[in-house]
Amino acid sequence: MESFQMDGLIGIGAYTPAEAGRLLRVHPSKISRWLRGHSIQGKLYEPLWMPEINLDDERVYLGFRDLMEIRVADAFIRAGVSAIRIRATIMAAREIIGQDHPLSTDKFRTDGREIFLHTVETDEYGQERERLLNLFRQQYEFKGIIDPILKTVDFSADGNPLVWWPGGRKLNVVVDPARSFGQPIDARSSVPTAVLAAAGMQEGITGAALAFAVTEASIRRSIDFESLMKHRAAA
Repeated sequence: MESFQMDGLIGIGAYTPAEAGRLLRVHPSKISRWLRGHSIQGKLYEPLWMPEINLDDERVYLGFRDLMEIRVADAFIRAGVSAIRIRATIMAAREIIGQDHPLSTDKFRTDGREIFLHTVETDEYGQERERLLNLFRQQYEFKGIIDPILKTVDFSADGNPLVWWPGGRKLNVVVDPARSFGQPIDARSSVPTAVLAAAGMQEGITGAALAFAVTEASIRRSIDFESLMKHRAAA
């Protein structure tokens, strides 16, 4: 990670567009456009949303919630939804559920063709009532887009993302904004995968495992994960 002030970022995570792009398989320039805004032929396109982190240095930094928001936004855009519609959806959902990063929550549902926002309302008698709000009325094929995204994230009881398993749960690598500023870590030991992978390459699997008091499997998984990240960055 590039060096910048980390005070106050514990529990938020901190990523440059390059780091976010490597994790998300989204080009860093696209991430910057989405969060900074851009103009084409004199027409100004506003940011899709404002990132969690603002260090007042005119550079883009992302928090953990921004990562989760981008995962869903990118999935929608790949499915053919325009960035303009994504922006409108974020604004509508933000007002309904009171979240600055509504796409990162687990509130979305799909019937295979349309997208709904799942909300729980309390009536004047204190009774809770579930409501599904149709956010997309065009006939996009969304089946299989949202569920895989949700399955690799642990959510709190109120639907907010807590941690992400970027390589799937079996790989045992986790992105947790409360640990190591949100950098990928070995879930068992909390040691960054970049550290374990580098040690494994330099000292060998057994030596690195002994040095960091982790299992040899943790070293192997970290090497596999970091190799995957390097491949994504080079793609």
